[in-house]
Amino acid sequence: MAEWCPIAKEYDPLKAGSIDGTDVEPHDRAVWRAMSARYKPNKGVVGDPLLTIFVARLNPQTSEEKLHQIFSKYGDIKRLRLVRDIVTGFSKGYGFIEYKEERSLTRARRDANKLVVDQHELFVDFEQERTLKGWIPRRLGGGLGGKKESGQLRFGGRDRPFRKPINLGAGPVQDWGRAGPSAWQDRNRHSTRDVDRGSRENRAYRDRDRDREDRRYRDRR
Repeated sequence: MAEWCPIAKEYDPLKAGSIDGTDVEPHDRAVWRAMSARYKPNKGVVGDPLLTIFVARLNPQTSEEKLHQIFSKYGDIKRLRLVRDIVTGFSKGYGFIEYKEERSLTRARRDANKLVVDQHELFVDFEQERTLKGWIPRRLGGGLGGKKESGQLRFGGRDRPFRKPINLGAGPVQDWGRAGPSAWQDRNRHSTRDVDRGSRENRAYRDRDRDREDRRYRDRR
């Protein structure tokens, strides 16, 4: 097993769906969907991803002006984008802020996380879409973090880091990595064939037993 780390260095939907990153098969349909997804970051997004933070759990009423006022105290902001519904124009509750300097980014991530704004506790982290290899967004079954009510918890991020596996150091843990759902399907197909083979053998034994009983009955007559 590779050196354990509570934060994912590469996004793997199968591992992200596991509390300790050791699952060997999908435990819900969303993980399956994420493993099947072929996602490419939005090329229309501009700015330096290494100087951009992700701000989530915003109050729908929080405006761009309010965000700028709060986050500008950590450093000079180059670009701010509050994500809105393309039809209604309402805030989706998250946005991205690009700073001019790395120290401003670091300060904002450290100090603004869990800051309460408009009665909502914020979640702040580095941008993942363009910086974490293999990234799959939440709408495709991926993402990181989440709340229990959503039924789609994802681990390996700042919000919900991996827990240390209880068998760490006791030997290698099976890891399919990015093998995807095909590996799981193949394993299930093998299991199904084994069950079918066993059923056929059991039927053959039962048929032979019936023949023996019939012969004994005829001999007694």
